[in-house]
Amino acid sequence: MHPSTLGWIIAALCLLIAGPTATAQELGFAETEERERCAHYDSLRQPFFGDLHVHTSLSFDSYISSQRNTPADAYRYARGEAIALPDEDGEPNVRAQIQRPLDFASITDHAEYLGPVRICTGDPWKLGYWWPHCVMTRASHFWTQLLAAAWWTSLGGISGDGHDDSFACTLSDCESAADDAWREIQDTAEAAYDRSAECRFTSFVGYEYTDAPDARNLHRNVIFRNANVPATATSSYDTGSNNFPVLWERLDAECLEAGTGCDVISIPHNSNLSGGLMFRDPLTPAEATDRLRFEPVIELTQHKGSSECRFDRLAGRGLDTRDELCDFEQVVTDNLTMLGSVHGVVRTEQAAAVPLDAFGRRNMVRNALKDGLALGQTSGINPFQMGFIGSTDSHSATPGSAEEDNYVGHLGRRDAGYRNVQDHFFSHPGGHAVVWAEENSRDSIFEAIRRKETYATSGTRPLVRFFGGNLPSDLCNQADAVALAYAAGVPMGGNLEGSASQAPPRFYVSAAKDPGLPGNPGTDLQRIQIVKGWVDADGAVFERVFDVAGNAENGAGVDPETCARIGRGAASLCAVFEDPGFDASQPAFYYARVLENPTCRWSTLQCRAAGVNPFSDSCGEEASAATTAAQARGAEGDVYGKCCLDPAAEPFYTPVIQERAWTSPIWVTPSSETAAR
Repeated sequence: MHPSTLGWIIAALCLLIAGPTATAQELGFAETEERERCAHYDSLRQPFFGDLHVHTSLSFDSYISSQRNTPADAYRYARGEAIALPDEDGEPNVRAQIQRPLDFASITDHAEYLGPVRICTGDPWKLGYWWPHCVMTRASHFWTQLLAAAWWTSLGGISGDGHDDSFACTLSDCESAADDAWREIQDTAEAAYDRSAECRFTSFVGYEYTDAPDARNLHRNVIFRNANVPATATSSYDTGSNNFPVLWERLDAECLEAGTGCDVISIPHNSNLSGGLMFRDPLTPAEATDRLRFEPVIELTQHKGSSECRFDRLAGRGLDTRDELCDFEQVVTDNLTMLGSVHGVVRTEQAAAVPLDAFGRRNMVRNALKDGLALGQTSGINPFQMGFIGSTDSHSATPGSAEEDNYVGHLGRRDAGYRNVQDHFFSHPGGHAVVWAEENSRDSIFEAIRRKETYATSGTRPLVRFFGGNLPSDLCNQADAVALAYAAGVPMGGNLEGSASQAPPRFYVSAAKDPGLPGNPGTDLQRIQIVKGWVDADGAVFERVFDVAGNAENGAGVDPETCARIGRGAASLCAVFEDPGFDASQPAFYYARVLENPTCRWSTLQCRAAGVNPFSDSCGEEASAATTAAQARGAEGDVYGKCCLDPAAEPFYTPVIQERAWTSPIWVTPSSETAAR
């Protein structure tokens, strides 16, 4: 008997013993699977931390980086176990272990390559295994691996030449191999899922749809609600390039309308590297409604940068923003070639810095949200009503590895050890997807994502709540504030519809600092902000940022000699905010941004570990000595020079960062009566 079948039988027996299933009204969510009820259930919902963007050895760009951990290994890591990762030389000598387990995760290997990668790496008795490019894929030589990576990206159309099949698929059956890999993804998700009443961990079946015409990122992570999934994973080979609406059509036909109990969402990511393509004006009303139906949230931050907004410190201005905090974890280019550094040198002209005026406005999610209001005003449909999550995009099978002080890289040997600072200095560890759900089960978490009761973090774990509506002005002083907020308003991700006589809504936001770990407490909070975007009657869009709690001038910082945190902030903050410029006739959105006190960036910590202090007047000499030592171990080129970059000469980089969280927006929509005034 198949192990997953046995699991279903056991779960069904448990349900029979436990009695009838609760209704959706009683639970707060519909049940689509058989499992034990979670012992820890809360109708006011609990925060669960996860990662919905993770690659393993089933992905070509993980495998060619000497990374051999499987989906099963990745789930072990997510649950707190240690795994071995490759070092700079490709040997599995790095012990990696997350400091705090996740609550949920999904493995999202590339759909485009499931079959070819399986042929190239799985069975030496298959002829395709010995195709020269497959041999290159399995090579341990660093430059050979990079050549293999270039071949894979050309097959997938990322280099701009269109999709092509591997000749390995002529020699062997790639369709059958893809079926095997898809089954492994499903089986390992089932094995990792805790269906007991303890509900310690939730896994989701998923994959990545990896379309990137000319390296402009249109990737989506496709996440299924339960074990009922289509027979195959839809890829850009099936849809054609720059044609993501066909992905939604296929998910509709093969999942939602298949009559199998299948349910699914699609999560766009890396819009900062999409070259302006991610958030186009819908070409048809169906495209607008399908985007709303299939894509309730967007991945706002991950290891290739953050996509909230963009501010260039050297230019002294932002991309349709005056918000100076929009310099956080930005990269200079607007496409996926930002990863094209080898031995400290950028190897492609396409990775050159893109001037602010040439950077796509809608690469930044805040601008897309504003433009969505304007589109809704003219067409009747706002296609860009997206909540926020974060994830890692780990290609090292390390879901949740977003800790600055425990960052082992995300690309196998390509950013292991000294290569992390040398070649991936402007990447970062990524973030978390956080949901407010009744319990740690697939149905509860999936519905939380669908209703956008989610927030993104940059890698720490503050607890943040955000509500809007007819809320009491003294809600922060109420012991039952959350219950009152649910009763009188909507949570993050919700919609408020206005009327001609509507008073300004009030917004309740509360945040508690990341509790941290014994001996390593989380960082105090500096302040909470509320970000507003709106559109006027002429279709012009605007934004404003309000400080609503805490103190930006609290004097906190870091010790330049030790990176120890200096100064105090708040353990918790709370505010009830009423917009002084509220106009009931103007569509608007509001979201909360929570800022921690300053801490040292991961690169600063790793530079210091090599004996290079970015704050020191002797940084150049220290970097030279550390580079010489690394070269004695086999490194090539300048290894530690970037540690000494002058932040005053950089548009985005700083050795000290402020970790943060972003809640999903709450939209305020005028009634037709109000909008017509």
